Amino acid sequence: MEEVFKYIIGLGAAVMMPIIFTILGVCIGIKLPKALKSGLLVGVGFVGLSVVTALLTSSLGPALSKMVEIYGLELGIFDMGWPSAAAVAYNTSVGAFIIPVCLGVNLLMLLTKTTRTVNIDLWNYWHFAFIGAIVYFASDNIYWGFFAAIICYIITLVMADMTAPAFQKFYDKMDGISIPQPFCQSFVPFAIVINKLLDKIPGFDKLNIDSEGMKKKFGLMGEPLFLGIVIGCGIGALGCASWKEVLDNIPGILGLGIKMGAVMELIPRITSLFIEGLKPISDATRELIAKKYKNNTGLSIGMSPALVIGHPTTLVVSLLLIPVTIFLAVILPGNRFLPLASLAGMFYLFPMILPITKGNVVKSFIIGLVALIVGLYFVTGLAGFFTLAAKDVYEATGDPTVNIPAGFEGGALDFASSLFCWGIFHLTYSLKIIGPAILVALALGMAIYNRIRMTRNDAKNTLNSNKE
Repeated sequence: MEEVFKYIIGLGAAVMMPIIFTILGVCIGIKLPKALKSGLLVGVGFVGLSVVTALLTSSLGPALSKMVEIYGLELGIFDMGWPSAAAVAYNTSVGAFIIPVCLGVNLLMLLTKTTRTVNIDLWNYWHFAFIGAIVYFASDNIYWGFFAAIICYIITLVMADMTAPAFQKFYDKMDGISIPQPFCQSFVPFAIVINKLLDKIPGFDKLNIDSEGMKKKFGLMGEPLFLGIVIGCGIGALGCASWKEVLDNIPGILGLGIKMGAVMELIPRITSLFIEGLKPISDATRELIAKKYKNNTGLSIGMSPALVIGHPTTLVVSLLLIPVTIFLAVILPGNRFLPLASLAGMFYLFPMILPITKGNVVKSFIIGLVALIVGLYFVTGLAGFFTLAAKDVYEATGDPTVNIPAGFEGGALDFASSLFCWGIFHLTYSLKIIGPAILVALALGMAIYNRIRMTRNDAKNTLNSNKE
């Protein structure tokens, strides 16, 4: 059974998701050719996103490595990036069974009406395996590992339900979709608190600039494409040791700028493929639910945040935070993690922040900045335990992607910089019995509250429908 699930995981998102969407489409009444096309478009979207992310990583990598060498920025924790973190998570004993365990929890919550999210984003289940794996290796107890993973899954599903209305309202063509991905959802508490604090600052409302406002105010300079070129050229120049080297390397600097601009321009076009593939499934699901459950808000399909990372505000803020994050990593006292490989995943920080800030660039930037500062310390704190897991997986598999260079510990922004990951780990491992009791109370409390909240919403919908 373990080998079966490892085989499924090994297919990768680009193969796994088309199969899932085709089967789901047929099950909800879509004809096979249309369901197959829908699934294939989602698969093409994942392939396109992987290609663009690889372009970003391969383009930025040499320039950032040169900066590290020139300015002596080497720190003690090696950035493995999220693909390596996912490989570590899925190749542990927790990761081998995380999909059936989480699907079972999802089904139980649907039956008890404590969630309305059907989480089919199986590839991103690696986040739950990640928290489970580091708790397992820290405590040397696999049951505590599964406990941490399940608690994280329950909290994430409830958060997906609670944020779904704002998410669907803010993003176009996202009706019936929720985002049960814990990395994204973990930044919601930061966003709510900081957003309210910023609203209380006199005159801050005058900085209400979204991506469209930037285009109107700054013209071409407000376009993600142009910003990508400028910041790419800036990073390329900083990767040169002298002005002479800058002049000699102008073609390379301009090339990096164009590639960064290309990434900013291509990501929105690729995410449109996700939306095109998702729309028939989403529409058919809503029609089916409307027929069977009148006046019921219905189920949400749990999907990857990759659907919406092409939003202009996400692109602009992520791009601006790349050099800022490197600078902060170097100057922050006590931080030992220098993010390099993880920077390609910066976009995934913002999908659930934007509905709270209404796409405000300034607010989103500030929230992202605070979250990253805290996140760097989270990664530093969890690095030793993640290293234990990575070394065990490397010894068992020999997979070079999980090999940590000698003299370093391992880390990654996604998922180790997450509030969920850090909080659940310490409550499970550090506080022993009291911590797990707090987590059980929190997860059950959130699930019960979610059921009451959804029941009340259904009652309001029924009342409004009767009045009409």
